[in-house]
Amino acid sequence: MKYIIFEDFAGHPAPILFPARVSHGEMRELVPYSTVLSAGYVEHAGGSLRVHGHSVSLGAKARPEDLAVIERHLAPEA
Repeated sequence: MKYIIFEDFAGHPAPILFPARVSHGEMRELVPYSTVLSAGYVEHAGGSLRVHGHSVSLGAKARPEDLAVIERHLAPEA
């Protein structure tokens, strides 16, 4: 699965996860946020998530802090 983390209108990181068959560039065109913070691939393996890779078309890469951003957005709301 691929992801892009955008900066939302309030300045917070907003991850979007999408199928691998959709390019990072195609997804970028659909989202109104102006700033891309990072992009790459997210995988679930061995009971945990991992991020890696980059998007040539966006000039962005996966960062270690991306995992925490994605996990926070996937967690159930209290």
